[in-house]
Amino acid sequence: MLKQPATYAEQIAKLREHGCVVSDEAFCEEILSQVSYYRLSAYFLPFRMADGKYRSGTEFSRVYRFYELDRKLRSILFLTVEEIEVFLRAQFSYYHAHKYGSDGYTDAINFNSRHDHGNFMARVAETLKNNDKVTFVQHHMNKYNGDFPIWVLMELFTFGMLSYFYADLTICDQKQLAKDLFGTVPKNIKSWLHCCTVLRNICAHYGRLYYRVFTAIPAGLPEVDKTAERKLFAVIMALRQLYPNTGKWNNEILPSIAALIEQYTEVIDLRHIGFPENWEDIIQK
Repeated sequence: MLKQPATYAEQIAKLREHGCVVSDEAFCEEILSQVSYYRLSAYFLPFRMADGKYRSGTEFSRVYRFYELDRKLRSILFLTVEEIEVFLRAQFSYYHAHKYGSDGYTDAINFNSRHDHGNFMARVAETLKNNDKVTFVQHHMNKYNGDFPIWVLMELFTFGMLSYFYADLTICDQKQLAKDLFGTVPKNIKSWLHCCTVLRNICAHYGRLYYRVFTAIPAGLPEVDKTAERKLFAVIMALRQLYPNTGKWNNEILPSIAALIEQYTEVIDLRHIGFPENWEDIIQK
C-alpha cells in the first residue's frame, strides 16, 4: 500500500521524530513547500544512522545548506558539460565529413564491426522527428529532401548519442581522434564520455551530486584513488580531461568550484565527494 500524503506540519513532525532539529518551523515549511520533503530527504543521507534516525545535532538549516551547495555546483558543471558537448559535435562532425563525406554516416562501412547501423539510423530518424519543428530541420526537409550533412545532424545529438557515435567509429578513427584531441587512447575517451553522459543526465534532471555513488568509473586517471573513483571528484576529473580550453578551465571553472566550496566550508565534508585535501592542485589543467 502506498504511503498517504502528509501535511507540512506532519512532515516537520516526521523530521523531528527522526532526530532532525527544526529551530524555525516557518522557514522549514517554506523550504518543504518549495523543494519537497522527498527531494530533501536524500540530503539527510550523510547524517542517517543504521536505525534510520539522524545523528544527534542534525539541523534542518544545515541540511538545506547541502541542498543549496549541490544546486549551485550542478549549475557550474552543467554549463561545463555543455561546452564539451558543443566542442565534440564540432570536432567529430568535421573529422567524419572530411574523411567520409557529408553523408558518410549513412553508410555502415564507415563504422566498426560492432556497429548496429539499423539501430543507429532509427535513432537518427527519431531524433529528426522529435525536432521537426526546428527551423534548420524544416529547411533541410524542404530544400534537400530530408538529407542532412553530418555537421547539421550532429547539432541534434545528445551527449549520449555523441558517446555512442564515437564508440562505433572504426578503431583507426577512434585512435586518431583520441590522439589529436586529447592525447590519449580510445578506452579513456569512451570512459570519460560515459562519465559525462551520466553527469549531464543527473544535472538535467536536478539530481543530487553530493554524497552520490556514481555508476561510471573514469579510466586513465592515476590521480583518482580507489576511494574516490565513484565519487564526484572522479567525474570532475573526467570533465577536466575533455574540456577543450585550458585557460578557461583554470581561470573560470576551477575558481568557481573553489569559491563555492569555500562558501559552504562550514558544512561540507570533502570526503563525501571524494576530494583530497590538495584537490585544487590536482584538478588544475
